[in-house]
Amino acid sequence: MAKRYASLFHGEESGSQPEEAPEAKKAPYKLLLVDDEPNILASLRRVFQRENYELLFARNGEEALRILEKQPVELIMTDFMMPGMNGSELLREVRERWPRTIRIMLTGHANTDAVMGSIKDGAVYRFILKPWNDDDIRLTIALALEQYELIQRTRTLEQQTKKQSRDLETISKLTATNRSQLAILLHKKGWLNPQQIQQLHREMQSQKTPVVRQLLKHEWVDFRKVFEMLRDDMLFEEIDLREFQPDPSLLSLVPQKICTRQLVLPLRASGQRLRLAMVDPMDINLIDELGFMTGYTIHPLLCETSQMQAKLTEIFGETNDLDDITTRVGTDDPYEGIEIVLDDESDQESLEQLLGSSEEPPAIRLVNAIILEALRLGASDIHVHPRTKSLVVRYRIDGVLQDKIHIPTNLLMSVVSRIKVMAELDITERRKPQDGRITVKTPMRIVDLRISTLPTINGEKVVMRVLERQSSAQSLADMGLSEHNMKRLMHVVAKPQGIILATGPTGSGKTTTLYALLQHNASSERNYVTIEDPVEFHVDMAGQVPVKERIGLSFASVLRAILRQDPDVILLGEIRDEETADVAFHAAMTGHLVYSTLHTSSAAATVARLLDLGLKPFVLASALEAIIAQRLVRRICNHCREEISRPADALAQLGPQFLEAPFAFYRGKGCEKCHKGYKGRAAIHEVLTMNEDLRTAITEGASAMQIETIAREQGMRILLDDALEKLREGVTTAEEVLRLLGPQVLNG
Repeated sequence: MAKRYASLFHGEESGSQPEEAPEAKKAPYKLLLVDDEPNILASLRRVFQRENYELLFARNGEEALRILEKQPVELIMTDFMMPGMNGSELLREVRERWPRTIRIMLTGHANTDAVMGSIKDGAVYRFILKPWNDDDIRLTIALALEQYELIQRTRTLEQQTKKQSRDLETISKLTATNRSQLAILLHKKGWLNPQQIQQLHREMQSQKTPVVRQLLKHEWVDFRKVFEMLRDDMLFEEIDLREFQPDPSLLSLVPQKICTRQLVLPLRASGQRLRLAMVDPMDINLIDELGFMTGYTIHPLLCETSQMQAKLTEIFGETNDLDDITTRVGTDDPYEGIEIVLDDESDQESLEQLLGSSEEPPAIRLVNAIILEALRLGASDIHVHPRTKSLVVRYRIDGVLQDKIHIPTNLLMSVVSRIKVMAELDITERRKPQDGRITVKTPMRIVDLRISTLPTINGEKVVMRVLERQSSAQSLADMGLSEHNMKRLMHVVAKPQGIILATGPTGSGKTTTLYALLQHNASSERNYVTIEDPVEFHVDMAGQVPVKERIGLSFASVLRAILRQDPDVILLGEIRDEETADVAFHAAMTGHLVYSTLHTSSAAATVARLLDLGLKPFVLASALEAIIAQRLVRRICNHCREEISRPADALAQLGPQFLEAPFAFYRGKGCEKCHKGYKGRAAIHEVLTMNEDLRTAITEGASAMQIETIAREQGMRILLDDALEKLREGVTTAEEVLRLLGPQVLNG
């Protein structure tokens, strides 16, 4: 597990300066392990013996301080209960004298209360419980050192920025006063419209960046054409940087920061004239300012953008902006860099009254850590599960739950209360289930968390569903549909009315499929409206309405209102009850194309479920156009994929068509880029399209089995058939298909 961080331990830093010798290796990280029990130190030595660390050991706090005075270390991990100075006192001393050292506490359940004081005042970065899991402790140390490395890099970049403050002030002055002549010329040529010109000027004023950088970012114009226009129409002298090597002595005249930011490069000095390669030789302000800085008369030379970028990379290497690094990691505690966005309509006074003891820093930091770790791992669900001896945090990654964090049970109430406060739930009600929502804003992204609490015999269990805010919808080509299923779907999507349903369990990609169908052949001639709880994908051409049950804004009520908005295509997040089903199917019968989802096990079983919701058979038969049942199987990791012998046991349980399959089978060995041999997921589908035989069968009350038989005779391939196709393509494993679809044949 810790191998994924190998680059940290072998000195493979990105963005290293070219003057550093490539063969120079970074010294291994120094870890100081402090415990008064020799067997604990021996166990820790065993845990880290294969890692590239320099291990130092101490039997008590005084010995540890003597070691630190001789050689500072990157990380210290100490026990709490020790003779003389205890772990909290030691880490407070380390924080005062060596603040950059990462501090970790190793303790048993009985000592948790005493440790919380250290966490509260920031002396402890993280604590680990005894007995520990070897993989978890390796990962914890690796994450801590990764954080240490990024913080050091940030500090280095901050120091470099301070040294270059004069250059940055010059750039700010240039961009603040420059209404770019190049942008005005492009506007006169008709290559930029007035709105784009105004946006460029606003961005140049607010972000202090030159017009060339903004044009590259937006990709509004072809820079090859801009180059040809400046050369042929404005008659600027051009230079080919591929055939030219700059004078190294001149690079000190124009600092690296200005060269890379403004896309300029000093080439030759002759007398008092400095030949300067520029992507934008019309930037008069920049030419005047550089002339003032260098003491030379600037002779601008036009060069291509791609050549300039390649030459700057060749000279200065890949450069990282300080802003980019500080976006990824701040100098403060990583678990405090999270912002909870409350509903604008909420009552702030009542919320303040509910805070109470849940606002203690440990609870806040712990909940933030749980959420940030889920976002880092790409989890779709977070389970806070109280067990008899500990509180376990479990993440669903690629559809499978994994235990990741163990927390002492005495923190359960404060953790759950903190989550309830964030979701604006009643923290005094612990006997009934509650539902809520949190919007979480981190430096990198904004996500919605759908919260559900459930009272259990060990305490309240909390499940948080992670929903990306305004994710971009995928295209139909990205859905992984087989050629057979794609052809059937294309037939029904082209119809002007009717209802198309996506079915499957929670988290099987139903909404993703519907949005792909919605966007297929979308045009401005049609009115698109979506109703969801919450809105999962952002589609600019559609009117998207979020459901808010607490103010009476239900699926059925919103759908009735939308029917008065002259819609052509309606996407309904879910059919939950009889009222919503009735309104949706009557909308499909009156000239609208409706997409929606339903929780059923197969396409044929969907008909029975809709009849169970109270729909009349003739309404169902006339309005329904297609049912897409789907599941998500985990993909084999491409980095550690290997061929294996036939998994006979799994194939036998899946049926004779799998057992007799004449193709190779693969699996993932497991590497630092994947989770136990799997990386990402692929969909398997079952597409039922309606015809006259099926409509007649539904009207006459046929069973789900009879409907499936008729559909298969008409060409439908069931989930098992599509799964076999995915196995043939080497996308997934037989064990994964068996886990998802279950055994089909009873052996023995």
